[in-house]
Amino acid sequence: MRVPETTEQTAIELLRSVPLFADLEEGELERFSHVAVPRSFPAGTRVFHEGDSSDACYIVSAGSFRVTREHSDGRAITLATLGPGEIFGELAMLDGDKRSASAEAITDGTLLALPANDVRALLGRNPEIALKLVAGLVRRLRAANMRLSRQSFQTVPSRVAGILAQLSREGQDDKDGDGEMEEVTIRMNQTDLAQLAGTSRESVSRFLAELERAGVVRSGRGRVTVLQPNKLRNYIY
Repeated sequence: MRVPETTEQTAIELLRSVPLFADLEEGELERFSHVAVPRSFPAGTRVFHEGDSSDACYIVSAGSFRVTREHSDGRAITLATLGPGEIFGELAMLDGDKRSASAEAITDGTLLALPANDVRALLGRNPEIALKLVAGLVRRLRAANMRLSRQSFQTVPSRVAGILAQLSREGQDDKDGDGEMEEVTIRMNQTDLAQLAGTSRESVSRFLAELERAGVVRSGRGRVTVLQPNKLRNYIY
């Protein structure tokens, strides 16, 4: 693992982009930047394993990362795929408990690590920052609860369509004047989609075949091209 160079201002700008730190003022962000450590991970490298001690939380600077959890029978489910500006392992800042999931680099990527001991010392000296972070964590917890509640009532096709729609939005920056989204290619295989949707690869394959017949997507090896992103909403209910 190579430790990349970074500047304090770059770290502050990245911290500012994270919703968890949205309530912090410039000086408070600067305090976090003083303890932040940049780290690089080649594609396929584990950042940490489920069951490891929680020694840091991480913010994605560049690249793509995946958070997974393994079942006792060896199956793994993807809890999240993360890109620049997203944070994971944030509970390490507060409880120092064992990791409840694993994280790995999907592509070559760079993370900004916030060592747990340094962050807890910082929060101990600055209780006003601790209160703001707790408020941010509560917002994230509420959003996660709402997402889980919606998914529990969704069918498999609805969950897969929702994931494709989200990835399509993340994969393009612009829309044309009438709000129509353009064709976008998602670099993800059917197994990864199945893990994100909490279902089997076979179920994803059947649904993608249905979407392909309808002209909504085109499947390929290790990728799905969404030809008509706006039509995915017809399958989300």
